Amino acid sequence: MATPGTTSQTTGADRTKPAAQSGHGSDFADLRRLIQHEGLLDRRRGYYAAKVGLNLLAFAAGCAAFALLGDSWWQLLTAVFFAVLFTQLAFVGHDAGHKQIFRTRRANDLVGYAHAGLVGISYGWWIGKHNRHHANPNHEDDDPDLDVPLLAFTRAQSGTRRGFVRWTAKYQAYLFFPLLLLEGLNLHWASIQAVWRGEVKARKVELALLVGHVTGYLTAVFVVLSPPVAIAFIAVHQGLWGVYMGCSFAPNHKGMPTISAGTKLDFLRKQVLTSRNVRGGPWVDFALGGLNYQIEHHLFPSMPRANLRRAQILVRGFCLQRGIDYAQCGLLRSYGYVLQHLHSVGAQLRAHGNHG
Repeated sequence: MATPGTTSQTTGADRTKPAAQSGHGSDFADLRRLIQHEGLLDRRRGYYAAKVGLNLLAFAAGCAAFALLGDSWWQLLTAVFFAVLFTQLAFVGHDAGHKQIFRTRRANDLVGYAHAGLVGISYGWWIGKHNRHHANPNHEDDDPDLDVPLLAFTRAQSGTRRGFVRWTAKYQAYLFFPLLLLEGLNLHWASIQAVWRGEVKARKVELALLVGHVTGYLTAVFVVLSPPVAIAFIAVHQGLWGVYMGCSFAPNHKGMPTISAGTKLDFLRKQVLTSRNVRGGPWVDFALGGLNYQIEHHLFPSMPRANLRRAQILVRGFCLQRGIDYAQCGLLRSYGYVLQHLHSVGAQLRAHGNHG
C-alpha cells in the first residue's frame, strides 16, 4: 500500500501493515455480529419516509417560489436553494442504491430512479461506478473515483499526464475547488453518454428520465426567465451543485493511503485504512448526508444512514482493540488534507517545470 504525502489523524497501528500481520480474517465477522446484535442493520422506514417527504415538500416550495419570483435576479437565491436541494435528493438516491431504505432491490431502485431523474443523472451508471469504488476503495487501478483525467491522485498518475492535463495536475491543489464548479455538468454528461451507449440496464427508463429532466428544466428556466437571468441561474445552480457534491465526497478518501496491485488486505482493513471520517455533529451529518461516517458506510453499505452515528462508536472501539488505524478529523481539516495531498502529488511536476 502506498502512503501519500498527506497523513490523517490516526489512532492505532501503522496503516500500511498487511492483513497477514495485523489481524485475522474473522475480524470483520466479529464486528458484524456486534453490529447486528445492536440492531443497526435494521431498516429505518420512518426516518426515510420523513426525509423523502420533507425533500419533496422543499422541492415543491422551491418550484412555487421560482414561479412567483418570475424574471428577477433574486432567482439566483433560488438557484442556490436548488443546488443544496439537488444534493440532498442525490443523497437519498445514494442510500437507495445501497439498499438502505427497503429490503428488496426493486423497491430501493424505484426510489433511486425517481431521485436520479429529479437531479438529472443516470441511476444505473452512477450505481455501477459507485459499486466499483466500494469494492476497491483507493485502489490505483480499480477505483473509478481515482480516474479523474484533470487531476492526479498518485505519483504514478502524475507521471502519465501530458499537455493541458499535465498543467492542471501540476497546480491541482489550487484548481481543485474551481474545477468542482464543472462537476455538475460532468455528472450530466457522463450520464447521457452511458445511456446513449447502452451501458445501463433500464436504458429506456433512464432515457425517458433524462429527456424529461432536461426538457422540463430548460423549459421552466427559459420560459420564466429572460435569457441573461436564465443563463446566470443555470451557472449558479449547476456550479454550486457540483461544488456541494464534490465537497461531500472528496473528504472521504482523498489524501488517504492508496492500494497498489498485489497488495493483500482483508475486507475490514481494506475499507478502514483507505477511509476517513469527518467529525462535527448533527449539522455535518445533514450537510454530508451521512457520508461523514465513511468508514462505517464502507464496512456496512446497507446500514441506514440514521444508524451510522451509533455504529461509529462501536466500530472505532473495535478498531482500537484490534490495533487497526482509524482516521477521523474535522470538516475543514479534511479539506486541508485533500489539498495537501494534491499539492504533494503535483510537486514532481512543478519541479520539472514544463519539461518531461
